[in-house]
Amino acid sequence: MTQPPSLALPSSLPPAAPPAGDWNEPTAGFADAPDARLIAQMANALFAAFPGQSAPSIGVAPPSVPVIEAAPTGGLVPPGIPAPPSVGTVTLVPQMPQLGPLAAAPAAPPGNPAAFPPTVAPGESDLRGLPNILGSLVSLVPPGHEAGPTAPQGSPDIPEAAVPSLPAMPQGLPQARPDEGYSFLDDLHPSAEAAPRPIRAEPSVMEIELRPDLVPDLRDTSAHGGAFDPHSVKRDFPILQEQVHGKKLIWLDNAATTQKPRQVIERLSRFYEHENSNIHRAAHTLAARSTDAYEAAREKTRRFLNASSTEEIVFVRGATEGINLIAKAWGARNVKEGDEIVVTWLEHHANIVPWQQLCAQLGARLRVAPVDDSGQIILEEYEKLLNPRTRLVSLTQVSNALGTVTPAAEMTAMAHRHGAIVLVDGAQAVSHMPVDVQALDCDFYVFSGHKVFGPTGIGAVYGKKAILDQMPPWQGGGNMIADVTFEKTVYQPAPARFEAGTGNIADAVGLGAAIDYVERIGMATIAAWEHELLDYGTKGLLSVPGLRLIGTAKEKAGVLSFVIDECRTEDIGKALDREGIAVRSGHHCAQPILRRFGLEATVRPSLAFYNTFEDLDALVNALLRFQSGHGGR
Repeated sequence: MTQPPSLALPSSLPPAAPPAGDWNEPTAGFADAPDARLIAQMANALFAAFPGQSAPSIGVAPPSVPVIEAAPTGGLVPPGIPAPPSVGTVTLVPQMPQLGPLAAAPAAPPGNPAAFPPTVAPGESDLRGLPNILGSLVSLVPPGHEAGPTAPQGSPDIPEAAVPSLPAMPQGLPQARPDEGYSFLDDLHPSAEAAPRPIRAEPSVMEIELRPDLVPDLRDTSAHGGAFDPHSVKRDFPILQEQVHGKKLIWLDNAATTQKPRQVIERLSRFYEHENSNIHRAAHTLAARSTDAYEAAREKTRRFLNASSTEEIVFVRGATEGINLIAKAWGARNVKEGDEIVVTWLEHHANIVPWQQLCAQLGARLRVAPVDDSGQIILEEYEKLLNPRTRLVSLTQVSNALGTVTPAAEMTAMAHRHGAIVLVDGAQAVSHMPVDVQALDCDFYVFSGHKVFGPTGIGAVYGKKAILDQMPPWQGGGNMIADVTFEKTVYQPAPARFEAGTGNIADAVGLGAAIDYVERIGMATIAAWEHELLDYGTKGLLSVPGLRLIGTAKEKAGVLSFVIDECRTEDIGKALDREGIAVRSGHHCAQPILRRFGLEATVRPSLAFYNTFEDLDALVNALLRFQSGHGGR
């Protein structure tokens, strides 16, 4: 690698960092401290020192340009030195060096704050190193030496002609905002609902608050093919900072429910603060806001599933209510005595019980497709069940107990060849992989919002429009009515026909925010990262003596069910909880599939994109400690 050129700095520079003590006390060496103009020139020279890089032009903002002020905290001052009450302000003309790979920062040697390094090695710089480079310089400015329009008299200058110019900054680079917490997603992929930004006086100047904790990791630009960094997204989930038994929470119970990013939490709050009203029923402003937000969430759900129309999206409380809606509204009209309904061994209770009830009521027969010893459906046996009497096939896309990914598209095509319609339970799929109902060609698809980082009590049913239009309502009252007399009632078309009463308006809006969030990361990116986690976690768990994985299908998503010889699953779950690790132990509302493997319960860690290799290391180490203390009993 080319050696960096020597960096000539003015001879009258103050010490690299102040000594420990009170920042309000006069400190030797600060009497002649440079102002922000000199600091900016020093930064220019720093950038010029990077091999293959040109220096950005950094200077003091013109008086007409507003600046963002920030105390130099959050890593700008070396450990052990109190944060100064003064503020540092820097304005950047939007020209930056080319971004390079990240380099790990060496730690500051104890007792030597002057050696506190920038987080980027010369020649390997990227934008994340900028705050620490500049922050170290800004920390030199004591109280009373804030940026001014000119350099102090007698301060040496670095000729501006010696600083080469750079290509213009590409549009859309993120800017930290001082008025709210920063998410790396906020500016990389702006939400359609984001509040309008104020227009700056001079668009040629970009302002940056010098706080490294607010700077996004530009490696995590999934929309641009960059590597995914779960540590960045984890900061968006407030509950993941929670302490459990004195240890930081590790959430590995995602198959039961996923945690909520602050973007969803804040969207719910904003709805109740500024939009709360019933929908479709009034001409006032809040009714219009509420209706718009609710219907915008329907459009986001349509896009998320790739349905062809919002008329095919019905809001319900969750996947369970969706399946019951279809059983009552479609099944009661279309299933007759002697007909057959096919499910699989993998199903959640919610995709078994409604069909049992319907069969018992109508005299139909429930048939079950078997699975092999890995937990995958045996397609040849499944197809043997299909015949002219088969009215409906209802199957999961991802097993909640084993993580098996079923060949749902192939099974749907088989069912259609025999004249049956198909319902796909997507409750466990929507958080792990892209979903395309048109590619699946299923007739119904159901999911729950709380499984995809949204609120509880909200979900959706997708139904092909031609089928929904032939279905009667299953509840009466409210929005589902077009006209009522004592002689008859005229119902609204779908989807309103199936949304009786006042729906869960706010949580539908929250679901829309959750969909925005995962789409801005990218479902394909999420699937790829979770595949890495699954491989890593599988290898780690298999290193635990006596541990047996339940469900080893080749195609799996985010579930690692296991048992340990001579250990009760309940005891394992409690031991992990004492370590701050949340998993599910029990039958997971899927008793038939566990009994297929001769079990009544398993321990089920389940993954989400905010999980890390470190989380899985903690899980494996906790299991090894548990087993050691258990003594093999």
